[in-house]
Amino acid sequence: MRASERAYEALRRDILNWDLPPGSVLAEVELSERLGVSRTPVREAVAKLIADGLADAQRGRGTVVTDVSLDDLADMFVLRRVLETESAKLAATSDHTHKFIPLAERFRAFRDDPKILEDPGPYYQLINVMDDLIDTAAGNSYLTGALANLRVHLVRVRRMAKDNPTRLAASADEHFKIAQAIANNNPLLAGAATVMHLQAALDHILTHAETPKGNS
Repeated sequence: MRASERAYEALRRDILNWDLPPGSVLAEVELSERLGVSRTPVREAVAKLIADGLADAQRGRGTVVTDVSLDDLADMFVLRRVLETESAKLAATSDHTHKFIPLAERFRAFRDDPKILEDPGPYYQLINVMDDLIDTAAGNSYLTGALANLRVHLVRVRRMAKDNPTRLAASADEHFKIAQAIANNNPLLAGAATVMHLQAALDHILTHAETPKGNS
């Protein structure tokens, strides 16, 4: 992996984890020393973060991590609802539906055993697996590209709401229903289950949002 790619992945991870919170200045000299690379790879990495919408060049301050606003959340979820609902419907009419059978069972296991959710890391990894599988099954590169950009910002927003065992169990049940509907080749039910999940996720974030303190 090139130095600029390593720098980008490290900075992107820190931004998503709130180790670099909104407003943090991305100074080339400081970052190059911290990451152990020259300023050129750092400059390239920061340029990519700007393209992602995770950083912004501001006059008089330099490049800073962009803000995360709950005011934009409803608009983000409108777009998410359109994109993810259509993707789920397409997945349910694809040749990949059989791959969602074991996925549904894994979500059922999370739902039925709250102790598993005491460490939410594996659960979020399973969600990423499902997202990737739906993207592949939907087979629409434009949808996939739009969702990839949106999900980056949704990760930051999601971290504003603390992990809640009750909510995680409900989320596992919602994902189980989506996966099951896709496995059963039922696009209408897959779309409806996706809409219900996204509304519940939005309601939870709006109710429990607070500024994360990061991991450092």
